[in-house]
Amino acid sequence: MNHTPDAPALEADEEGFPTGDPANISRRRFLTSSAGVAAGAFVLGVGLPVGEARAARAAAAPMPAGTRVPAFLEIRPDNSIRFQSPFVEGGQGIFTAMAQIVGEELDADPSTFIVENAPAGNDYKVLSIGMRITGGSMSVRLSYPTMRRLGALARQMLLEAGARQLRVPVSELTTEPGRVVHAASKRSVTYGQLAGVAMDLPVPAPDSVKLKDPAQFRWIGKPVQRLDVHDKSTGKAVYAIDCRVDGMLHAAVQHAPRLGQTVGGIRNEAQVKAMKGVHSVHRLPGAVAVVAERWWDARRAAEALQVDWKAPAADSTARVMPADFSTKALAAQLERMPGPGENAENVGNTEAALKAAHKQVSATYHSQFVHHAQIEPPSALARFNADGTLEVWLPNQAPELFQGDIAKRTGLAPEKIIIHSPLLGGFFGRHFLYDGGTVYPQAIALAKAVGRPVKVIWSREEEFLRDPVRPMAVVRFRAGLDANGFPVALEAESVTEGPTEGIANKRGDKMDPTALEGIAGKAYAIPNHRIAQVYAKQHATLAYWRSVGNSMNDFIYESFLDELADAGGKDPFELRLHLLQGNARLTNLLRAVGELSGGWKRGPYIAADGTRRARGVAMASPFGTEVAAIAEVSIEQGQVRVHEIWEAIDPGSIVNPAIIEAQVNGAVALGLSQVLLEEAVYEKGMPLARNYDMYPILPLARMPRVHVRIIESGAKMGGIGEPPLPPVPPAVANAVAHLTGQRVRSMPLSRHVFKS
Repeated sequence: MNHTPDAPALEADEEGFPTGDPANISRRRFLTSSAGVAAGAFVLGVGLPVGEARAARAAAAPMPAGTRVPAFLEIRPDNSIRFQSPFVEGGQGIFTAMAQIVGEELDADPSTFIVENAPAGNDYKVLSIGMRITGGSMSVRLSYPTMRRLGALARQMLLEAGARQLRVPVSELTTEPGRVVHAASKRSVTYGQLAGVAMDLPVPAPDSVKLKDPAQFRWIGKPVQRLDVHDKSTGKAVYAIDCRVDGMLHAAVQHAPRLGQTVGGIRNEAQVKAMKGVHSVHRLPGAVAVVAERWWDARRAAEALQVDWKAPAADSTARVMPADFSTKALAAQLERMPGPGENAENVGNTEAALKAAHKQVSATYHSQFVHHAQIEPPSALARFNADGTLEVWLPNQAPELFQGDIAKRTGLAPEKIIIHSPLLGGFFGRHFLYDGGTVYPQAIALAKAVGRPVKVIWSREEEFLRDPVRPMAVVRFRAGLDANGFPVALEAESVTEGPTEGIANKRGDKMDPTALEGIAGKAYAIPNHRIAQVYAKQHATLAYWRSVGNSMNDFIYESFLDELADAGGKDPFELRLHLLQGNARLTNLLRAVGELSGGWKRGPYIAADGTRRARGVAMASPFGTEVAAIAEVSIEQGQVRVHEIWEAIDPGSIVNPAIIEAQVNGAVALGLSQVLLEEAVYEKGMPLARNYDMYPILPLARMPRVHVRIIESGAKMGGIGEPPLPPVPPAVANAVAHLTGQRVRSMPLSRHVFKS
């Protein structure tokens, strides 16, 4: 949440964390007082006293998505604008992008916006797919016309209000930022001054407003400064871990060492109950918890509990981690599983083309489990209120989804469940519904048990124990080259369970597209190809991870494509150009990244500092956006050093180039982290890493220089947050293979010692 002078002041709790009091007052009272209603504010807002006409409209037939202006906007006397964002801010810049989009059509400077995460509610389901989710790089690309129209509707209401106040026809009025203008009489009135007139005006018909010509844009397409920078840089930003309410207790947990185990006895329960600050000890599904006045007391006591863990029930339908499970054994098992699997693509006659090929090439690739490893520790706060409502503060990417799940767990009606969505300390796919991998069920159970609000924080060790992981996969390739060295056939069988299948804990009626994205749907013109999935259920709790299947599958496919280039005696950059003939958009993109890097040169070559270097190239097409990357690497003491990353990105059209550049840099960091360092290893049914000492992430010293070129091709708008990641790992791997002669077919590269 972005705070204003009227918001509750931050305070430090006894644990030393900066906190803000989020909910000791009702939302209605907060909006009424902080929006300055007593001063005559124009409040296009929710929860305010309304006249009969307005109340009747509210009860009328449902309005089209994103058109109920009062649900989104409040305008104050000082012309500041409070905007309820349907999308959650987690560092990706969506608050700023939404302010630019809505502000453009409203004719209000984005810098005047005060943006916060909207509550759960059908009004905020503005995506064209009919739901509300912040993920899949969908926020802007699937809501762009809807949110522009929202701003235009609000502007029209202001013009109507201005016409009444200035006593002129609406047709004679225009707007300038924050102001309605009557040019003929040289009079104007600010948006804030139109409060009393505009409050009860009906929202115009959605098709009655005309959107701006992009040539007239003031803010869309410009590098508008981020709205959340000040609060984040001054410590005022409030995350879930910062939230507190009066009378709150803290809780820490100790989870079962293996997924599926249940609580038996607690050998030292009496002694732990007697420890300083301890309120109570509780048994939860697969965990024990200590509630205390201070979190540090709760954590110390939870860690001291001596628990006898029982094996899971034989009829358990939940995921159970066997005592002998290991990632090494799983990799071998996946590799042995027979095909042919279920086809996602089957073009031409791949088998016949393989047999007739001048040369055949085969390879088997692996992808590893990876953690989300976000810096923000998981936490949730729950409070049962005297009026029968339940309030929950939790990091999430889909408020209504969590509201529905809590309704099922508690038996409460959804309207009795109030979801507060603080800022996220990063996304990475961590904040979805993962059974056993989320905190809020524990917070709700403990709050109900003790009769007071309870905030649960997982320690880093508990998070690494229960964090759901990206799936493992084995992909078996066969390809055929013609006499000129060009691919004429390609077969890829991925032995895996997709993350969507994993979250559902069953195979769906249709194939899980997230299992094969990055392998299926490639634009390269290989006339005969078959892409298939061999379904392989996995014991670990699975999850989405930034760029989902593309994060591993583009590494696999683009690395194998380089193998085909080498086998056919082709330069990998030129081979891609050849396979993209007729595709002007991707050809331009590939040439652009080559130009950005100063001209494609594969190497090896000696750099100015005397190091021997080489470059690799890769492409990806995730979430409606096209990307291409070139990486420059060397070898230092047997490990990979990445010096430069050049990336060209074509999202069709853009809202804020500065945000795009920041997103590319962040995605490059995460892509490098997984290809160089990250791997979640299990032995005896348990993860070896319980903190960053055993699960290293990319340190600042290993971050290369990143160069970005944004291309607006005019194609349909694509995503931004996830697309920059997938081409980075294969570009690095391809550079390393050429530099060292060692083709590594799995991540992370830190498993290996390389010779330069």
